Amino acid sequence: MNADEFPTPEVAVEPVEPESLKDRIDARQSVTLLDARMHSEYEEWHIDGENVTSINVPYVEFLDDKIDEDVLDRIPEDRKITVLCAKGGASEYVAGTLAERGYDVDHLEGGMNGWASVYEAVEVTGYDGAGTLVQYQRPSSGCLGYLLYDDGQAAIVDPLRAFTDRYLEDAADLGVDLQYALDTHVHADHVSGVRALDDEGVEGVIPEAAVDRGVTYADELTTVEDGDTFEVGDATIEAVYTPGHTTGMTSYLVDGSLLATGDGLFVESIARPDLEAGDEDAPDAARTLYESLQERVLSLSDDTLVGGAHFGDAAEPAADGTYTAPLGDLVDEMDALTMDEDAFVELLLSDMPPRPANYEDIIATNLGQHAVDDEEAFTLELGPNNCAASQESLAGD
Repeated sequence: MNADEFPTPEVAVEPVEPESLKDRIDARQSVTLLDARMHSEYEEWHIDGENVTSINVPYVEFLDDKIDEDVLDRIPEDRKITVLCAKGGASEYVAGTLAERGYDVDHLEGGMNGWASVYEAVEVTGYDGAGTLVQYQRPSSGCLGYLLYDDGQAAIVDPLRAFTDRYLEDAADLGVDLQYALDTHVHADHVSGVRALDDEGVEGVIPEAAVDRGVTYADELTTVEDGDTFEVGDATIEAVYTPGHTTGMTSYLVDGSLLATGDGLFVESIARPDLEAGDEDAPDAARTLYESLQERVLSLSDDTLVGGAHFGDAAEPAADGTYTAPLGDLVDEMDALTMDEDAFVELLLSDMPPRPANYEDIIATNLGQHAVDDEEAFTLELGPNNCAASQESLAGD
């Protein structure tokens, strides 16, 4: 049943904007969600949190005139309920049905698609290089990006295509010229915004080491190698080649203060090595990742901030609200960073999560081998990222 096929409920139900729901969750308010999608969709991807109670009752349970009492027994009557679905049509109908029965309800505007449109900018206050550094956060998938600006100039690391206009608008609001859009690697969980920004006059930058994977548009962009630098006002961004998660993986050291590690190292976990290499070559990729971490990342000072391209459910934000952490803290907290190579490889391969949804199509799109419009691109990347190895097995006790 399509969204426009649901009957209009007799009781009007107020929609809640996705940003407002995020504010409630961030404020540690008690939030109760009724997710009306099918069980398989819910199990793959849903809104969660320490202060979030999530109940999954598919909308089909509400289509009959007489709703089964067992269904209603699962829905608490003593608290506010926010109903959500995929796009907003089913949730409005379900919320109206419950409102008719006396429940205190609203429904999430745009459903999970609306939730995927939430994109927040949080300043990295621990950054002590030149200029200002902002971390973009997409809570629906845990995607992170970084905007550096200083003296009228700006650069963005790991932009998302879905938010191309947002980056340009933010730069305009800040009164800066967005000069560079840099990708750390060929992403497997979201469609990159580098080419879209390049089309808007921003210089797109991709790792030279990623070109051999089959990038079709390398001649149209700037390619970067280990040690190359970009000036943004008085700040310098230096490329640091850190293969392992992919053969082209390149981190960016932002004015000696923060290492944007892409999918190589996260604040709660380490990259999985199989998305490019496949199962057969994953052990070799894991050994490459070990060398990158030991020789290129852990050689930096302990107070260097680490900021990955993702955060997972196990990640705790820093005091400033960003998903960043000093490198020394990660060494203290993550056993995998102090293991020998054999133990590291064994641990990394022991418990990897399912691969990201649509990852093969997303990789093909990011290589330029598959063309999709904006709506298709947005749909492809819905769901969890799963670019990290198992979080629980890599952390210390």
